[in-house]
Amino acid sequence: MATTTARDSELAEALVQAMHRLQDLHAETSRPLGLTPQQAHLLCVLIAAPLGMTELSRILSIERSSLTSMVDRLERRELVARTAAPRDRRACLIELTPDGLTLAHQCHDAVVDRIDTLTADLSQTTRRTLVTALRAITTATVSNEAD
Repeated sequence: MATTTARDSELAEALVQAMHRLQDLHAETSRPLGLTPQQAHLLCVLIAAPLGMTELSRILSIERSSLTSMVDRLERRELVARTAAPRDRRACLIELTPDGLTLAHQCHDAVVDRIDTLTADLSQTTRRTLVTALRAITTATVSNEAD
C-alpha cells in the first residue's frame, strides 16, 4: 500500500508542478503581447469559434461578472466583439475581431514554441507516451467520492 501511495503522490506532485510551469510559461508569453494570461487564454479559446458568456465562463473557470469585465476590456481594445446569438436574441456570442485573431494566433504560437523548446530533448517514444497519458487525464471524468 505504501508503494501505491508513494507512486500516486509522485504522479500528483509531477502533474501539479507541470501545471504551475505551464501557467508560468503562459504568463511569460502573454505579457510581451500586452495581455494577462487570462486574456490570452480567452483569445485562444475563441480561435475555434465564437462562444457565449456561459460557455466561456465554464471553460475559463471564472465568474460571469469577471468575464464581463474582461470582455469589456478586450472589446475596448477591438480584439473581441459581441454579436447576437442566432437562437436567443437576449444572449450574445463573443467572437474575435481580425486583430484579435492575429493576436490569439501569436499567443498560441508563442506558447507552442516555448513548449517545443522545453520538450526538445524528449524521445519520440516518450512524447507518444506523454501525449497518451495526458489525453487520458484530460478526458477522464472525476467522480464525486461522496456518492
